This record gives sequence, structure tokens and C-alpha cells, in this order.
Amino acid sequence: MSGALYGVGLGPGAPDLLTLRAARLIEGASVVAYPSLAGGASFARAIAAEFIREDAREIVMDVPMTVERGPAQAAYDEGAARIAAALEAGEDVVCLCEGDPFFYGSFMYLFARLSTRFRCEVVPGVTSIAACAARAGRPLVARNERLTVLPGPLPEAELRDRIAGAESVAIMKVGRHLDKIRTVISELGLLARAVYVERASLPDEVVCPLAEAPKTAPYFSMILLTKGADPWL
Repeated sequence: MSGALYGVGLGPGAPDLLTLRAARLIEGASVVAYPSLAGGASFARAIAAEFIREDAREIVMDVPMTVERGPAQAAYDEGAARIAAALEAGEDVVCLCEGDPFFYGSFMYLFARLSTRFRCEVVPGVTSIAACAARAGRPLVARNERLTVLPGPLPEAELRDRIAGAESVAIMKVGRHLDKIRTVISELGLLARAVYVERASLPDEVVCPLAEAPKTAPYFSMILLTKGADPWL
């Protein structure tokens, strides 16, 4: 019989934010797969390191961070093939995914390639939005409010239109787009309502008003914006 594939959400970065189910699956896994930046370390593995067995076999997928989709898709093709070989041999595979597997998660690309052939189970994780809101002390939505999630790489005009028409906003993948995003929010007169969060839950996290944010931001950073009155008060 074929093995089962588990896509395990690891949460935002702090190991103690893993769910009990995620921890149990990783501790029992004889085969663990995870993405890494091509030629670099794996953040996913670093989160789960204390739970990985010493005798576990590890499948590393080197995924390049490029604008072009082709190189990353090729990396997932190769990773899926290696995982499929383990599953066909009857081994269960636990695939590590930062955050939540189906919320901008890398596991969704493996799921698309493998779920029609093998039994797959997705274990949800704490999303970066939930972690950033908690660390910033910023409730995002209440009652009938809407939360809009936007990726930072959006063109400036589209970003402006979507923020203008939203109630509460979470802007992800800030990175090198920080200046553009800050300018748009400032021009909309909303700078005082925005908070910047970097590396939420990790020892080097940064939480501050967007107006006081650093000049550069890492990929794992987010801007939270609430435009109305605070309805929870």
C-alpha cells in the first residue's frame, strides 16, 4: 500500500506555536520534506528542528525566489517526484510548510501534484496574519467588517484602489515593496492607522507604527491597517 502525505502547517516561526497534531506527526515521521531557498537554509526546517527525529530521511526542495514562475515550478516538480517515490514505497511523508499550507503556503503546489494519486492530509497552522495581529495588539475585524488581504508586489495603482475600498487590510510579502506601500498609505491619509510587523513571534521581531518602520523590510513582514473606529471598545 502507498504511504500517506501530510502537509503540516508550522505557524509563523516560534516552535511553540505548532499545533499538537503537527508536533506529533513530525516526531513520528521517518521521512520529512521541506522547501529551502536555493543554496540557503530552510526556515521551515528551523521551526520544526526540535521535533525531527535524528534518523529521519529528509527531502530538501531548493526553491529559487524569482519573479518568473518556471524555476520554482520545476523545483516543485522534482520535489513531488521524490516524495512520490517514497509514498509508492509505502512510506508516509510529512511535508513542512511555514504558516498554513493553504494560505500562501508552499505545500499547495505539492498538493496539486500529488493529491489525486495519494492520500493527503492537510494540518492547518497559525497564519502570519493571526500572529501579527496578536503581537501588534491589533484586532482586525469585528461584527460585519471585512478583512482584505493584499500582496505587496501589486502595482501601485491597484494597491491604492484596493486599500481605498477596504475596511481592514493586511498587506503581506512587504519586503522590497515597503517604500511603495508606505507612500500609498500615506497619500491616502491612513499612515496613523497602520502598524508594521516583522518576523512575528521570533526573537528578533519588530512591531512599530508604519511611520517608524525601517527603510528596508525582509520578506517575512506585514502591514496591518484598520480604517474605522475600534468597534470592540
